[in-house]
Amino acid sequence: MKKTTVLNLDSTVDHMDQMMFLDKEPGIARFETAKHNVFEKLTEKQLSFFWRPEEVDLTQDRNEFDKFPEHWKFIFSSNIKYQTVLDSTVGRSMNLTLLPIVSDVSLENWVETWSFSETVHSRSYTHILRNLYNDPSKVFDEILLDDAIVKRAQSVTKYFDDLLLAQQKLASASDEEYADLLHDTKVKLYLMMHAANALESIRFYVSFVCTFNFLENNNVLEGNAKVMKLIARDEQLHLKGTQYILNAWHNSKDDPEMYDISLQYRERATQIFIDAAEQEKEWATHLLSKGGVPGITSDSLYKYVEYLADNRMRSVGLKSPYEKIKHPFPWLRSYLDNSSVQVAAQEAELSSYLVGDLNTTINKDDLHKLEY
Repeated sequence: MKKTTVLNLDSTVDHMDQMMFLDKEPGIARFETAKHNVFEKLTEKQLSFFWRPEEVDLTQDRNEFDKFPEHWKFIFSSNIKYQTVLDSTVGRSMNLTLLPIVSDVSLENWVETWSFSETVHSRSYTHILRNLYNDPSKVFDEILLDDAIVKRAQSVTKYFDDLLLAQQKLASASDEEYADLLHDTKVKLYLMMHAANALESIRFYVSFVCTFNFLENNNVLEGNAKVMKLIARDEQLHLKGTQYILNAWHNSKDDPEMYDISLQYRERATQIFIDAAEQEKEWATHLLSKGGVPGITSDSLYKYVEYLADNRMRSVGLKSPYEKIKHPFPWLRSYLDNSSVQVAAQEAELSSYLVGDLNTTINKDDLHKLEY
């Protein structure tokens, strides 16, 4: 699909017949009917979830963090650095890679909403580090100097960059090249969506376990746990979106060519998940290399990664090489339950209230305007 306009004025284009990607350019934004109603539901849910990190008071967390042993600080800070990279990637890449080729208007709206929520997550890490460190810039400057983080970042960004490059080639393709380059773009899109799905479903969760474990088993960092609950709640919506797209392709409910590609590249997609799982186990080893924290071990984190990978792979129709096991952290479910994620007003600094603050100043000259 070569972009030629920001608004398709061809009235013969039916938004209910559009494929999700690389079909005719989308026309007006309309949501009274939708071919894929799931994207409407996801968008509405995400908008209802809107939150700001500044709503959560982290003052007590700073006092507790200052008393941490160094290896606890290493675990917590390393996870924040890693999550910063992940959300920087997905927050930017959704707009860069998907918006230029999306054809379904409800999906287009969801992609923009998804991307925006990821920017809120990125801002959350700044909020956290500002509250825990006197010089948060020093922590951010260290992120891309950490080989363990950079290695994982490269394995994630590769698939987004491949799709970006394929689109650039497609945009400048000659008529003779177009069909082959369109097919190649669809292949890159298929693999990128699996990488995004693995990111949303596996790569965040070792970090989540560690953060929630500080509160659950060590009774510290309650404020940060609240922020992570809000982030985790959003990520589960994003996961539902990627799972739906992949299952639509796998079940031949969208672009017929994407179905053929899914059959041809199913093993490659499976390897993307396996690589993500193995890298997360490596990350768990790295986190605990300087010392442990009561409530988690390398072995329990390995089992959790495999538990997740098995579940997530089966959810998109891939064969899992992992055994079915019981949840290694059953207490974690209460932190990841969407229905229970709330930030009590009396427990947080709700600076957002100021947005709707009333001006109570009364000018007597305006009183004559009142009707009795």
